[in-house]
Amino acid sequence: MGGKWRLFVLGWAVILAGAVLAHAVQTTGGVKVTDVRFPGDKGVVMSGLLYLPPGATAAHPAPAVLISHGYINTREMQSPFAIELSRRGFVVLAMDMTGHGYSGGAVGEQGFGGPAALRYLQSRPEVDRGQIGLEGHSLGGGPVLSAAAAQPDGYRAIVLEGTTPGLLGSPATATPTTPRNVALVFGQFDEFAPLMWQVPKGSLVATSPRLQALFGAQGPVVEGKLYGDVAAGTGRRLWNPPVTHPWEHFSRAGVGHAVDWFQTTLKGEARPLDPNNQIWLWKEIGTLIAFAGFVILLLGTFELLLAAPIFAGLAAEAQPTTLKRDGKWALSLLATIAIPALSFFAFMKLGNLFFPMKAFPQWITNQLLVWAILNGLITLALGLVLRRGKSNLAKLGGPAVLLALAVMAVGYGSLALVDGLFKVDYRFWVLGLKPLDAVHARYALTYLPLWTAYFLVAIRALNANLSVKGEGALAAYATAALAMAGGFAVLVGAQYATLFSTGLLLTPTEPLNVIIAIQFVPLLAVVGIIAAFAYRRTNSYVPGALICAMLICWYVTSGTATHWSPDFKLPIPTAGK
Repeated sequence: MGGKWRLFVLGWAVILAGAVLAHAVQTTGGVKVTDVRFPGDKGVVMSGLLYLPPGATAAHPAPAVLISHGYINTREMQSPFAIELSRRGFVVLAMDMTGHGYSGGAVGEQGFGGPAALRYLQSRPEVDRGQIGLEGHSLGGGPVLSAAAAQPDGYRAIVLEGTTPGLLGSPATATPTTPRNVALVFGQFDEFAPLMWQVPKGSLVATSPRLQALFGAQGPVVEGKLYGDVAAGTGRRLWNPPVTHPWEHFSRAGVGHAVDWFQTTLKGEARPLDPNNQIWLWKEIGTLIAFAGFVILLLGTFELLLAAPIFAGLAAEAQPTTLKRDGKWALSLLATIAIPALSFFAFMKLGNLFFPMKAFPQWITNQLLVWAILNGLITLALGLVLRRGKSNLAKLGGPAVLLALAVMAVGYGSLALVDGLFKVDYRFWVLGLKPLDAVHARYALTYLPLWTAYFLVAIRALNANLSVKGEGALAAYATAALAMAGGFAVLVGAQYATLFSTGLLLTPTEPLNVIIAIQFVPLLAVVGIIAAFAYRRTNSYVPGALICAMLICWYVTSGTATHWSPDFKLPIPTAGK
């Protein structure tokens, strides 16, 4: 096999291996996973993944659980719960909240979509309507609490993972009798403890007066103790494992306690396995492998297409003007690493500064673009001092654009194929890349010019200032990855080192942005590698910058939330998730 085909073929092989593994895990025991749509109110279409175990039929209906992800996540985020519950015989509906994923509307609209999702689950002939549970993580408490409020007798038990009644407009009732049979899983290092339960640290949640009112306790709630009476619907239990907020739904403890509560409160499961018998992590490993294969495929497609006659004029060996890693090179590297991370919180606060919500309806995307645009301006200013090489604008023509589009088309096609065949996407924990529906594709086209402008500036500076003549490939890729992601790696590391040692983040008022920053460590490292790879083969920053712009625009647009619709607008969250 020719060298130009190796990465291309390897990428496909890795993608398929990971996708097959993930599919095998989530369908263990004959579970069928189906993409479903169902009606909300006012014409809004809701989305979910339905997990049907083989024993659940119209003749033998099974207990069921409605589960919901948190803010700026999607239905796939709750797959650990869906996998473990469905392999035990529960029917599971993993919903997209309104304004998230493939569900229409805006964040918080129609009770976050929870009442409609519960109605749909009840309508399934495979479901025992008298044995339904509800589970939500973080803002995902909104839809399940709204469903519980809409139908007080329509469910038997609820698990709140890192959330609280009343969050961002969700039903606020918290008494010893309402909601029914509540288990709370709240991490000792949950970054949102002050918002959720008005205590400074997650380890102190048992002392929350609000939690004590929910449990009917006269003092601190005792972890693991059963309060109330499950048969009467007043059961209460607290679990306080040593995990963070985003770890609550990605840990053996978070998943195991939810499974245990539903095994305790719902009757009729087909396979009463030990709650600690968990296999979901292998699905996440599979989709992580597929994500890595996707990146390899992008590089392989770029290399393969560059050999085609239509793109032959783009191929050129890189000719960086930097001769060695001297003091100026080190200063450029330090600036590239530090400035984006140091400016992150301040620029994210500016939020919707330049964007009318009707035209740019994704609040988090707007925040990130404000950060990107302002960093681009800083980069341009610093370039006057630190710049070494000349811009290669000669390759900013049709072939460069066409090459970038072709590379991303192959990458997108790979995900569409994996989604269609195996009903999985590319993800691991907080990192997730999913196909675009028509609405999000339209959003992406609106945002793409802004992302493109930023990456043309950022990738030009990266290659002009940090590429060294005679540098080996591994050194070039490592330098680019460090330059793009190193600042965020330090930022995240410092935050969680402080959290695990003191119980508080280094910046306690920025929990949401700290969690957002986690995913930018691997994402920006990938951006750096793609940029260096393309530059070394074209002597131009342009093709790599265009690919990175499309990738990040796709990633952010598909995975975040919509905050505007013609009929509804929820106040923008400032500290909640």
